[in-house]
Amino acid sequence: MKQPMWIKVAIVGILFSCTYIHADDARARMIMKKVDARDDGQTIQEDMQMILIDKSSKKRIRYLKSYSKDFGKDEYRILFFKSPADVKNTGFLTYDYDDSSKDDDQWLYLPALKKVKRIPTADKSGSFMGSDFSYFDMTDRDLEDYDFKLLKETKVRGKPAWVIEALPRNQRVVKESGYMKTIGIVRKDNYVVVRSISFLKNGKKKYMDIAKLHKQNGVWVSDEMTMITKKGKRILHKTILKFKNIKVNKPLPDSIFTTRRLEKGI
Repeated sequence: MKQPMWIKVAIVGILFSCTYIHADDARARMIMKKVDARDDGQTIQEDMQMILIDKSSKKRIRYLKSYSKDFGKDEYRILFFKSPADVKNTGFLTYDYDDSSKDDDQWLYLPALKKVKRIPTADKSGSFMGSDFSYFDMTDRDLEDYDFKLLKETKVRGKPAWVIEALPRNQRVVKESGYMKTIGIVRKDNYVVVRSISFLKNGKKKYMDIAKLHKQNGVWVSDEMTMITKKGKRILHKTILKFKNIKVNKPLPDSIFTTRRLEKGI
């Protein structure tokens, strides 16, 4: 997929030590396979506006440029912060591998340090650049790491949808993601996860909502997405992403998606 990986993939279990006893729902898994297989284009480039809102309603706005491309079954994505000055030229590169036995690679370039830092697996549940999205959210989720259960059918903004619960199959996934479980809402007409609730280990919840999306060159892309972190009913922080100048399936050179380019900048 080309837009943020958290768009694509949003059970009932009993915990014994570090192992879940669970049941997989065949219909729910079939739906999630279609979510995963949905055409998201060979390439996407877009401008992003990231609005960070704290619990006092104080806003910070950041502008980014993002590029994504399929490399066979793998997907590479790179983004650069264009402004403001305190984050300008910060870059982030992700190699999202299709092979479930291989950990995804992520690198962050911080211009103040003039150094590319590899994001270790143990840190992937951490916040990405002060937003409500984590490094883990920046990659696709491996379906084989989860059991799925179809909870019910519903409507979202008038569109029929399924409500599906996903529970990690082992403690490794919980540790890496920071999520105990996720409930996602999948639109029936396009297999896009348009809403989700992720339950964190620390008792907080993260609410994702895609408020606007459209179809371009046969590919569904989002125009606006929100992630809110709550504890109980109290909003702790909110991130709004707005996408503009979206280009689908336009040629992109492979050389963009390297750590060398990460250091060089946009």
